Amino acid sequence: MTARVILHIMVRGRVQGVGYRAFVEREAIKRGIEGWVRNRRDGSVEAVMAGDDAVVAAAIEACRLGPFAARVDALDQRPGTEAELALRGPGDLFSVLPTV
Repeated sequence: MTARVILHIMVRGRVQGVGYRAFVEREAIKRGIEGWVRNRRDGSVEAVMAGDDAVVAAAIEACRLGPFAARVDALDQRPGTEAELALRGPGDLFSVLPTV
């Protein structure tokens, strides 16, 4: 068994208004990943994902492509925290949060 990780990602490009958050949510849920995704006022999308390191890595690779209408120019990642993960909705495996 591999280790559990929490990763925080920031995605820039054409990632708002193209179904990107719904895409991230579907990818996470189908893989059993905990976390959340949200738009940012600067036009980027931010997400926190927690789970098996290989599974989270695969989800992040999918995020590098995004849905059909998206264009990902950059995807930065760093270790996430339990406090960031706790922002998801109570009882949710994965949440779409309001824009910040």
